[in-house]
Amino acid sequence: MKEVWRGPAFMMGAMVAYTLNDAFMKTLAGNVPLIQAILMRGILSCMALYVLARLYGGLTVPRLKQDRVLLCVRTLAEVSAAFFFVSSLFNMPLANVSAILQALPLTVTLAGALLLKEPVGWRRAVAIGIGFCGVLLIVRPGPEGFNAYSIYAIMAVISVTIRDLVVRRMSAEVSSTMAAFTAAIGVTCFAAVASLGTSWVSIGAAEIGALGAATISLVAAYIWSVAAMRHGDVASVAPFRYTSLLAALVLGFLFFGEFPDAITLLGAAIVIATGLFTLWRENRAVRQSVK
Repeated sequence: MKEVWRGPAFMMGAMVAYTLNDAFMKTLAGNVPLIQAILMRGILSCMALYVLARLYGGLTVPRLKQDRVLLCVRTLAEVSAAFFFVSSLFNMPLANVSAILQALPLTVTLAGALLLKEPVGWRRAVAIGIGFCGVLLIVRPGPEGFNAYSIYAIMAVISVTIRDLVVRRMSAEVSSTMAAFTAAIGVTCFAAVASLGTSWVSIGAAEIGALGAATISLVAAYIWSVAAMRHGDVASVAPFRYTSLLAALVLGFLFFGEFPDAITLLGAAIVIATGLFTLWRENRAVRQSVK
């Protein structure tokens, strides 16, 4: 039973951590240029992941050539996702970007079924689709917000799909910390190049605290997102990506006083219901396999 929960638990943890990272980074808006904040957070993340990897022996270069190639592909996909996500975010309403990115459970599940031959089943496929409808009720994107940069958001979805599926092909020799460390290096190098034309500003204790909290959240998100794809099949963890939106609703209420309306709460209820249904199906499948 514990194995059934492991993948979803890692995915939910990763999505909450990513959302916390976004919230802390949002507090820097207007005080610190975005690229400067991303680069500083990246440097701190690389340092933290390096220490973790050294402590737990996860900084070993994979012996298998296939693992080394997959590690490079995953890092490039992470950098690509960061570039396309930031580009679309700068030129589109947040709700529209969020709506496109929430197609990830669908794309990852479909790609896993087609490329990795992983079983999906019509019930889980329907649950993911219904969860996506719940997401649309939450973000409610307007058609006027979609433009040419919608393609960038779609490219971000494709990049993350590749990133996560590559993990399924890696051997156990590649630690989650090593995969996260190389991804952090790639994104940090990208931010360093992008920051060349940016004027930096001095920061105070509040900004340093926010960057530190964002770094801790991002490091956890990196490691847990890798671990999530290594426990359970793709379709069983896919619906729990929607946790990020639920976490955003809670954080918005606690820190920004944004109370969701009835339609948003309905969407959240649908998302939670699809996740619980998926776990129930997985538990039932495990019980039947034991008999």
